Amino acid sequence: MIAVRALGTLLIGSLVAIILAGSARAANEVIIYSFGKVRGDGKNPSAGLIGVGGTLYGTTLYGGIYGKGAVFSVKGTGVENVLHSFGNGNDGAHPANGLINVDGTLYGTTTASAPTGRGTVFSVTLSGTERVLHVFGLGKDGAVPGATLINLGNTLYGTTFDGGALDKGTVFSLTTAGAETVLHSFGSGNDGSYPYAGLVVVDGTLYGTTEDGIYNAGAVFKVTTAGVETVLHSFSFYNDGQYPLAGLINVGGILYGTTQAGGSGSTSSGTVFRVTTAGAENVVYNFVNGKNYEDGYYPTAGLVDVDGTLYGTTEYGGTYNGGTVFSVTTAGVEKVLYSFGNGSDGYYPAAGLVHIGNAFYGTTQQGGEYGFGTIFKVTP
Repeated sequence: MIAVRALGTLLIGSLVAIILAGSARAANEVIIYSFGKVRGDGKNPSAGLIGVGGTLYGTTLYGGIYGKGAVFSVKGTGVENVLHSFGNGNDGAHPANGLINVDGTLYGTTTASAPTGRGTVFSVTLSGTERVLHVFGLGKDGAVPGATLINLGNTLYGTTFDGGALDKGTVFSLTTAGAETVLHSFGSGNDGSYPYAGLVVVDGTLYGTTEDGIYNAGAVFKVTTAGVETVLHSFSFYNDGQYPLAGLINVGGILYGTTQAGGSGSTSSGTVFRVTTAGAENVVYNFVNGKNYEDGYYPTAGLVDVDGTLYGTTEYGGTYNGGTVFSVTTAGVEKVLYSFGNGSDGYYPAAGLVHIGNAFYGTTQQGGEYGFGTIFKVTP
C-alpha cells in the first residue's frame, strides 16, 4: 500500500550504471552520479539528500549487496560509497525516504523489516555502522514509516503510513535510545488517515499531511507533542488539490506544500498550496497536464525555500515528460528550471531538493547511463 503513487513508476531494470561526474546535460544541470556502476551499488533512489561536511548522504530503495536498499555517500566529484546495505538479517529493507543528521549520526526509516515486515527506524554512523532502533508492527505502534524523521529536543518524530489503533497510520516519537511512543492514531472520525509525509515544527507544534481525509483527498493536520491532534484543512477532489504526499515547510509562519493531483481546471495535475496555522488554505499554483506537459505535473515531493522563492520537482512533465525542477514565487509565478528525460540525465524525480551554496541537489528514480537513477545538480 505504501507509496503506490510515489513509487509506482519504478521499472526495475537489469542494466549497470556508470559515474558521470561533471558530465553536463544542459547549461544548468550536471549528473554527479549514476547508480549501478559496481556490484552491490544502490539502485532507484526515491529519497532526497542531505549535506554533512561537504558530502551528500542518501538512501536507495533497491540495490545494495542484498538488493533491499542502501545508505550511501557521494562527493561532489562523483565518488560514491555504499555505507550500509539492507537485508542482511533484521536490519530493515527498502528505505523510501531520506536521512537526518543528529550530532554526526544519521537517522532514517525503512518501509519493510524482518520479522514483522512493517518497517524500522535505524541509525547509521558516517563510517557505516548501522543499528536498528525500533521495529514496527509488534503491536499497535504503527507500520510502514515512509517519511523522513525530524529532531526536536533530541527526540525523533515521524509518521507511519499504516498501523496504529485503527490501522490508518500514526504520529510517533522515538528517543535515540529506541523508546517509542504513539502520539496519535489516525482514522477516528474526520482526523485524516494514511500520513505518507513527514512533519515540520512551528512553535513547538508538529504539522503534517495525510493522503486521505473527509473528502478522500487528504488533509493538513497539527498535533502537539502530547498527542492532541487537530485537522486544519481537508482537501477536495478539485479546486484545492488532492493527495498531499509531501511534507510542509514553514515560510514566515505560513505553511507551504504540494498536492500530487487535483487543482482547478479539468486537466490540472497537482498544486502548490499554502495554509495558515489557523487553517486558511489557498492554491498558489496549478500544474496543468496539457499543453505538452511543459510546466510539469504530479509534484510528489515537498518544497525548499530560498529567499522567499520556492523550489521543487515534478515527477512527470516538462519538455521530455521525464519530470522537472521548478521554481514558484509565493505570488504564483512558476518557472521550469530543468526538464529531465533528454538522454542519460535521469528521469522521474520523486524526491525534493537540497540547497547547498548556489545550487540544488536531488535524485531521480530512474534513468542515468544505465537506468538505475541519478544524483544531479541544478544551478539556476
